[in-house]
Amino acid sequence: MKSLDIHKSEYLKQFETQTYGRNLFRTQEEERLDAPNEECGIFGMYSDNDLDTFSLSQFGLFALQHRGQEACGISVLKNGKITNMKDEGLVLDVYKEIPDPETFMGNSAIGHTRYTTAGDKKKYNFQPFFAKNEYDQIILSIAHNGNLTNAKELKAELEAEGVVFRATSDSEVILRLIQKNLDLGLRGAIKMTMEKIEGAYSVVGMTRNKFFAFRDFNGIRPLVLGAIDEKSYVVASESVALDAVGAQYVRDILPGEIVYTNENEPGKLHSYMADEKKGKQRICSFEYIYFARPDSSLENINVYEIREKSGEKIWQQAPVEADVVIGVPDSGVPAAIGFAKASGIPFRPVLIKNRYIGRSFIVPTQEMRERVVNLKLNPIISEIKDKRVVIIDDSIVRGTTSKRLVKILKDAGVKEIHFRSVSPPIIAPCYLGIDTPSKDDLISANMTIPELRNYLGVDSLEFLSVENLKEILGSANHCFGCFTEQYPVGKGEEVELFN
Repeated sequence: MKSLDIHKSEYLKQFETQTYGRNLFRTQEEERLDAPNEECGIFGMYSDNDLDTFSLSQFGLFALQHRGQEACGISVLKNGKITNMKDEGLVLDVYKEIPDPETFMGNSAIGHTRYTTAGDKKKYNFQPFFAKNEYDQIILSIAHNGNLTNAKELKAELEAEGVVFRATSDSEVILRLIQKNLDLGLRGAIKMTMEKIEGAYSVVGMTRNKFFAFRDFNGIRPLVLGAIDEKSYVVASESVALDAVGAQYVRDILPGEIVYTNENEPGKLHSYMADEKKGKQRICSFEYIYFARPDSSLENINVYEIREKSGEKIWQQAPVEADVVIGVPDSGVPAAIGFAKASGIPFRPVLIKNRYIGRSFIVPTQEMRERVVNLKLNPIISEIKDKRVVIIDDSIVRGTTSKRLVKILKDAGVKEIHFRSVSPPIIAPCYLGIDTPSKDDLISANMTIPELRNYLGVDSLEFLSVENLKEILGSANHCFGCFTEQYPVGKGEEVELFN
């Protein structure tokens, strides 16, 4: 019989042509309710020469599809003119709606895959955002990943000065502040904006003759820099987008750094630190546990290796006797492999994915919605029946998905279930670009571990400790707010930004 063991290279290769899905047990509704949902993905490129920006931006954004599936948009600079296209849907669906690809081929492009964190789900909130002059020409366009904590206050100030807002997203605050201060020059306008806004932000943008990118002073949301050649640059949320367009990773954009081009020196990328004293490294730790694709590297740390080490570490923290280790596809698999390596308990890819299933089932009853899960993932019963199973998942949020998973395993005849979460208990919401439920809905904020073990109906339950997570990451210089309720910046308004 062919071994069911899975290797790292085989596991990672699948995501080159197929969209990465984190926890495939979640129904579409649960992805909204029972998960810390992705922020957004941003992509930008600039060249002194004309590029096929239509194709390359499509490849880059497809690689970032896991960061947002609600909407997609691009802005392209061609012969001093910026053209914008954005619509609801997945990357490939939106690009299919572009009637003339030639219109979107130029020497610079920015793009965005959206998941709502601030602002409602209306088309006017889709990115990139753009500003026009009195001749109805786009003069500035940006794409933003993150969340501002003082957006409501800044919006009120700008409106008092006569600035008109067209969306209900915090990202438009960034756009209008840069637009307002363009008389200081592009770099001066960005620096002034960074001095006023608070929270988490990674931004790519363009004017009619410049390309730019910048990152908040804590570097909470990721932003990487790559190069296709000496005069062609790429900036993206994750390094997988660089790989997708054939760019070499150069480095991460630094906290508080602005990179930009100058029309007087075509093909050269400049760097400027907005405030040398304020820059600190506090990248979101959950990027490594859950959000980023496993074949990405952030801050020179390989995401897959962190996830595999998390499995090894939780075995050391909470060993258990068992017969089989399984991981919830896709995000739980590397940790399950690590747990198996450390423990000697065999890993088996027992949960089989249906790769042809879409997200568009319309089912009117709860009973039928439950059955959709088994269409997405089906267990190989012979591999787990009458066996002691360790199930590895990336996190437990509301607990509803985990409870259903336990039921599926019990229905398959599993003898014992030992549940391991390779994130610490999530006890607080995020205010910095992740859409998490309120504290009242976070099960670990309202139950002890013994209570949660009883609720799930498992034989044992363990979470990776915060200290062990810091050890795996090699540093405490990360944001651990959702695990500790201590954030690198103030929470700001705990209300909808633009009620």
